[in-house]
Amino acid sequence: MEQVFINLAIILLTAFIVAYIARLLKQPIIIGYIIAGILVGPFIWDFHASSDLITIFSEFGIAFLLFMVGLHLNPKVIKEIGGSSLLIGLGQIISIFILGFFVSWKILSYNMVSSIYVGLVLSFSSTIIVMKLLSDKQHFDTLYGKIAIGVLIVQDLVAVGALMVISSLSKGELTFGDLALKSLMSGIGLLIVLFILGFYFLPKFTRNLAKSQELLFLFSVCWCFVIAAAFILAGFSLEIGALVAGVALSISPYSAEISAKIKPLRDFFLIIFFIILGLNINLTNFTNAIWDAVILSALVLIFKPLILMSFMALVGYTKRTNFLLGTTLAQISEFSLIVLTLGVVMEHVGKELVSVITLTALTTITISTYGIIYSEKFYNLVKNKITIFERKNIKKISIKKKKYNAILFGYNRIGFNILRSLKELKKKYLVIDYNPETISSLEKFRVPSLYGDSSDSDFLEDLPLNSIELAISTIPDFETNQLLIEKIREVNKKAIIVARAHQISDALDLYKKGATYVLTPHFLGGEYVAKMVRELKTNRGKYNEERKKHMQTLLERGNKGQEHPDIERD
Repeated sequence: MEQVFINLAIILLTAFIVAYIARLLKQPIIIGYIIAGILVGPFIWDFHASSDLITIFSEFGIAFLLFMVGLHLNPKVIKEIGGSSLLIGLGQIISIFILGFFVSWKILSYNMVSSIYVGLVLSFSSTIIVMKLLSDKQHFDTLYGKIAIGVLIVQDLVAVGALMVISSLSKGELTFGDLALKSLMSGIGLLIVLFILGFYFLPKFTRNLAKSQELLFLFSVCWCFVIAAAFILAGFSLEIGALVAGVALSISPYSAEISAKIKPLRDFFLIIFFIILGLNINLTNFTNAIWDAVILSALVLIFKPLILMSFMALVGYTKRTNFLLGTTLAQISEFSLIVLTLGVVMEHVGKELVSVITLTALTTITISTYGIIYSEKFYNLVKNKITIFERKNIKKISIKKKKYNAILFGYNRIGFNILRSLKELKKKYLVIDYNPETISSLEKFRVPSLYGDSSDSDFLEDLPLNSIELAISTIPDFETNQLLIEKIREVNKKAIIVARAHQISDALDLYKKGATYVLTPHFLGGEYVAKMVRELKTNRGKYNEERKKHMQTLLERGNKGQEHPDIERD
């Protein structure tokens, strides 16, 4: 027992030191965790960690991670992901599966069963990585962020189906037998029972438990373990049980609170998860494995984004949105390793393939982490070379050549209220949005609208910015608002510009750039700005008075150490 604690202490100390160095070097902490796993793993520095320790923590870690993923797979959300996310998600999964299968079978000379597994595991992207980095960048509310989450939901649902099918198959061969069919049917029956409980029993039960935070937390952990155990007894894996437990509980009105309570556990096991990636590398034939991993990593890092961008272009999104989505999903998933590990347990594939896919996971997660963090900068470098990933017939109608009194950039919950105020002004207005589905909806209600990317300087130069009296941006991205202000001020010094910021420092910077007023949703919501638009109309003097009062308030809050809370979605 003492040796187990010593080994755990060494693992965590190594993780802390490497992560701290990564932080000092301004590198993603996730990369530090991965490097720590490689360092304490048998490949570089084998300190003879207890196999029991590794097994226990890997099982606990995967169970909690999948439980957390399940909490965000509310079946009601499926209605909200939109047809485009479904099309893009399924199209990408099928395309990468075929490509991965072909490369594995014909180029890497794997057998057919192994090639099927490789094609499947390369199809999934990491929900954990993407959700964490989107949260860090505060890009959940961006169009590409919403589509990415929708595609991840589609992938996770397919992964759930794959885990259930694999769990029900016969050992040693990829065929269905009577026992496998009975096992699958029992699993489906268990799912039906769970979702009946989830819809009709758990919401009321958790409402009573919510009166005690300790009981709610204890029940959540208990639910995860009990359902996982039930799936084990039914002949399925622990992983699928933990995931389904989360999905069933996601229907509860307190799922967000449960997620917040379990977050510290998730964060701890997230560290363990990445360390285990390094610990699991046991390469007997390093040369062959590394080259196989390089080929598969190139497929994921290059071809997966290209396929995603192609499907996005078909749906009608801009090249910028397409590029950001492609770079965001350019890695393989934690599900990939779980599916493959289950394949080893079922004796469908050998352990050597696990090392190859683990190395592929490490490579793609590491590189894609940088790709996500610096995606805007990468886009600016290549935007002139990726016009092929934007449809030529994107709506650039003659509406932009007209003169308008006001332009609203970004139609969302905040924009909805502001649009009503613009209508009351009875002046010519135009709505700009880069979501084609939003534009289609606006056109149905005969709202003057234009599909376009407000972060594209060329697009902004085509707009009649020199004649507008009022420009309002509800776009949450700071750089986009900076660009908007700069482009408007170049041709129009008198226009009233209302921008949006989530941080006090960002708001003050936008004021310095030339914003007339900055909307800060946490302190002053969209209703307040909508009221300003109705009452102040286009009176620059009154807007300047509001500007002075708001800047003074922001400076006072900043001096007191107050700040807009980070947007966090677990």
